[in-house]
Amino acid sequence: MSDISTASAARSTPPGAAPYAMTELNREASMGGLGTETTDREVRRISLADFDSRRAQIADELWSAATDIGFFQVIDHGIDLAEVSHAFEMSARFFELPREVKERFPLQKGQNAGWEYMTQVRPSVGTPDQKESFQFTRPRMDGLWPGEDELAGFRSTIEGFEHKCWQLAMDLLSCFAERLDLDRDFFTRAHDPASSTYQSTLRLLHYYAFPDDQLDAENVWRAGAHTDFDALTLLFQRSGQGGLQVLPGAETQGQAWTPVEPSDDAITCNIGDMLMRWSDDRLPSNFHRVRAPRRGEYTGPRYTIAYFAQANTDVVIESAGGTHPPITAADYIAQRIAANFAK
Repeated sequence: MSDISTASAARSTPPGAAPYAMTELNREASMGGLGTETTDREVRRISLADFDSRRAQIADELWSAATDIGFFQVIDHGIDLAEVSHAFEMSARFFELPREVKERFPLQKGQNAGWEYMTQVRPSVGTPDQKESFQFTRPRMDGLWPGEDELAGFRSTIEGFEHKCWQLAMDLLSCFAERLDLDRDFFTRAHDPASSTYQSTLRLLHYYAFPDDQLDAENVWRAGAHTDFDALTLLFQRSGQGGLQVLPGAETQGQAWTPVEPSDDAITCNIGDMLMRWSDDRLPSNFHRVRAPRRGEYTGPRYTIAYFAQANTDVVIESAGGTHPPITAADYIAQRIAANFAK
């Protein structure tokens, strides 16, 4: 194993944090240490070229990567890279708007819709993520869009991009469905964008440039250690804007974190807690974080776009083996949001 850092891994639950009702949250609350870092682990790149004719091979590769570390990257994914770049351009233009304009579109409590500024406090670290974000959840956006006079083309770009992400996520989830002995369209029905109960979210993220005086602070994070609430996450990153790290579940006690190299042509994907529950824990939802840059590294702003495939609110998450008690997707997301955002 190749260690990059040997900082202490030990950290207790953040001060004042009470035990949570959910297993996932209690695990997350204990994951605030710096840990070590290693490059001796592969985040696999999987080509989706000729998806229909190569479906069985692709499904094998997805299952192998997902059951190994819960993370993989897809290339040849069918979303035009010019469209990805345009979505990033519109995202940056939104975050460049004056704060008083963005404040007119505030994050709706418990709804994953609207703009937030440093309000996400992870149970793992107890300090705010150093970022702002704009969240698009299709049925919940009334009054939350800047006008065409403020940001022309923003709404149409984000709506169109979210639909492309939904389609890709459903293709990937269909492969997992078949391996779980579910019918191919099981997860597509569970994530129906035509329904008022749809709650999948496209999230535009802007991590702030790091000032010099924060570079050596151990308790400052771009995003503290966490697992995702959803079934599957698609993360778009920009080359050169690193920081994402993954920690496979079997190795959480030692906390050896692996950097995930960003690139413009690859989408980084990971299994979320919903799919872990649906699979009786066969598909692990593993911890990841975005650490602060260090001296000598890129310290400028970091932009990402994440699509979270979250089952419609009325869908019940339950598995054949009964590893976890059944819970509606609405209740599941509500509990996770309550534990992650400032009151």
